[in-house]
Amino acid sequence: MVGGMRTTIELPDGLAEEAQWRAHETGRTFTSLVVEGLRLVLADRQTDATVAMLPAHGDPGERPLIDLSDRNAVDER
Repeated sequence: MVGGMRTTIELPDGLAEEAQWRAHETGRTFTSLVVEGLRLVLADRQTDATVAMLPAHGDPGERPLIDLSDRNAVDER
């Protein structure tokens, strides 16, 4: 990679080992695997905003928006 920025990152041991193994198995470099992963995450940022999330708070009347004990209500969200 010409003109790339050099940086150091700390990865959990298991993740680093798995990434190194995957890079070796696919004939790639560790760096190319990390670059591809970052590009995928950054490209996905547009879809992050459209993902429906369960509400974290109730309405002003203190009523919960979802009854987590009601599986059908949870599945409908």
